[in-house]
Amino acid sequence: MTEHTLTGKNVLIAGGAKNLGGLVARQAAAAGANIAIHYNSDASRADAEATLASVEASGSRGTILQADLTVPANVAALFADATRAIGPLDVAVNTAGKVLRKPILETTEDEYDAMFDVNAKSAYFFIQEAGRQLADGGRIITIVTSLLAAFTDGYSTYAGGKSPVEHFTRAAAKEFADRGISVTAIAPGPMDTPFFYGQETPERVAFHRSQGMGNRLTRIEDIAPIVRFLASEGGWITGQTIFANGGYTTR
Repeated sequence: MTEHTLTGKNVLIAGGAKNLGGLVARQAAAAGANIAIHYNSDASRADAEATLASVEASGSRGTILQADLTVPANVAALFADATRAIGPLDVAVNTAGKVLRKPILETTEDEYDAMFDVNAKSAYFFIQEAGRQLADGGRIITIVTSLLAAFTDGYSTYAGGKSPVEHFTRAAAKEFADRGISVTAIAPGPMDTPFFYGQETPERVAFHRSQGMGNRLTRIEDIAPIVRFLASEGGWITGQTIFANGGYTTR
C-alpha cells in the first residue's frame, strides 16, 4: 500500500477512539485522510482525545464526536457534525459492537434488546446515513465477526446481532452501486483486545488461539490494513463479507 492512498479523503470512524477503531484512525491519517472519531461514552473520551492527537500529529485534520448510535437521529447528527468538522465525507467505517457470551436459557429480554440495538440496529442506520451522505465513489465498511461462520455455543445474541449486517451490506451494495459506493463487511477472528477477554475462560482463550495460524488470536494490526485497502483502491470489492481470521473458521 502506498503511503498516501487516502490523501484529501474525509473519513468517519464509529468506535474510533481505541483498539481497532483507534488504529484505523491513525493509519488512515498517516495515509493522508482527515478523520472524524466517534466515541460512545465518557469513559472513552480520553482515548478519543489521544487518538485525535495522533491524527493531528500526522498533519491531518480531525475531530472527536460523542453519540449513542442506537438512536437513528443521533446517527444522522453524527454524520452532519462530522461533515461540518472535516468536510464532505468519503469513507464511513463502523467498528462499534457489543459482545455477550451467555446461554440462551439465561439471556434476558433487556440483554437481547441491547445486543441487537448495538450490533444490528445501529449498523443498519449507519449504513443508511452513509448512503445518504457519502460522496459518489465512497466506501462503507462494517466490522462484524468470524462467528458468523462458526458452530458454537454462548454467542447467540452477539453472532445473531451481527449476522443481519451481511444482508444490510449486500442490499446497500446493490442500492448504492449506481453512485459508485462500495459496501463491505470484515469478519475478524477473536481479537486480542479487552473486548474479547471479558467473555472467555483461560481454557477457551487457549482453544481460540489454537485455531488460528501461528497459534494466536487475530490482532488489530491484521485488520486495520484491510480497512485501509477497502477504503482506497479496494473499492471494486462490494457486497462481500471478508473473513480475516488466520484460518480460524470459514464457510
